[in-house]
Amino acid sequence: MISSLLYVPGNAPRFLEKAGQRGADVVIVDLEDAVPETAKTEAREGLAKWVPAIRQSGCQVFVRVNQSERLVDDAVAATIAGADGLYIPKVDSADILARLAESLLPHERDRAPIGFVPLIEDMKGLFEVRAIAHGPRVFALTSGGEDLATAMGAKPTPEVLRYPKLMIHYAAKEAGVLSFGMLRTTVDFADKEALRAAALEARDFGFDGATCIHPSVVPILNECFAPTPEELSWARKVVAAGEQEAAAGRGAFMLDGRFVDAPIVTRAQNLLARFEKGGVTS
Repeated sequence: MISSLLYVPGNAPRFLEKAGQRGADVVIVDLEDAVPETAKTEAREGLAKWVPAIRQSGCQVFVRVNQSERLVDDAVAATIAGADGLYIPKVDSADILARLAESLLPHERDRAPIGFVPLIEDMKGLFEVRAIAHGPRVFALTSGGEDLATAMGAKPTPEVLRYPKLMIHYAAKEAGVLSFGMLRTTVDFADKEALRAAALEARDFGFDGATCIHPSVVPILNECFAPTPEELSWARKVVAAGEQEAAAGRGAFMLDGRFVDAPIVTRAQNLLARFEKGGVTS
């Protein structure tokens, strides 16, 4: 389960030192937009220190690499440092992922292959997103809201970003991979109530979690992408009743005045399997 992913600049030791203590499920060490060109090589070299140091806190560590001539060197450094995944910006075809995976193989003899999270950030990537979602090593998809808006010549308002973000989300769900994001940009983190509403909306749409650029947002994401105790209690009741009704030969039934059928039972089972230790039996 990944509800919160916190971006941390790869050239900022004072942030990196505390990154693993912020409560995020994943820390994304950013080598791309958060790091000026003059500091990118030094930030890459710092992965050998910071990736294992942050992982010791118990969270996962992803690295956002540069989509440029730096791509392979960044990815190799992250792989050798022990990162759990790569955030790969500006992916516009699955071929990029295939070539990168091949480049990393010689550096993975002592570890499992590193997974990929493609960021869809332009129109070509948006219309290739289904193929990208089925690309090698992809375990999640996400978008770059600011970049998408720029590529469209638009402002990054929730209305502008809603449809392209949903296209990316639907591609992730069709491919059976995780989907990270909210139906708005993550840059404006000052309005906490708006962020909370956006996170709850994203969860209702089936997003698995979201990124943030400030640690104050982490608790909001952790709370909003997790079910409430009432939701878990209802799911347990639905699963138990579903087993009883199925044994009696009934596929649909009423429970506490609410209609329940197979899709609702399956949704309850999925909720418990994801959020309760040990999952469920059926």
